[in-house]
Amino acid sequence: MNQSTRIEKDLTMFIDNYTIVTAKNLTSIQQKISTLAHQYYQDAQYYHGKKDYFTAFGCINYAHGLLDAIIKF
Repeated sequence: MNQSTRIEKDLTMFIDNYTIVTAKNLTSIQQKISTLAHQYYQDAQYYHGKKDYFTAFGCINYAHGLLDAIIKF
């Protein structure tokens, strides 16, 4: 799998998880974290479009980590 395809897969996975997380009753702090996660997702899309796969991969991984924090805590 090439870098672009991998990032596209991660972007899709993020939206699936984001939809599940934001459908729940979130506290105000969790809402802020989910907003931040979505902003990192948007950054990942931007860098992917610029073919800066290194930065895009970092952004989408950080976005996933923020969602994981909401789920686990």
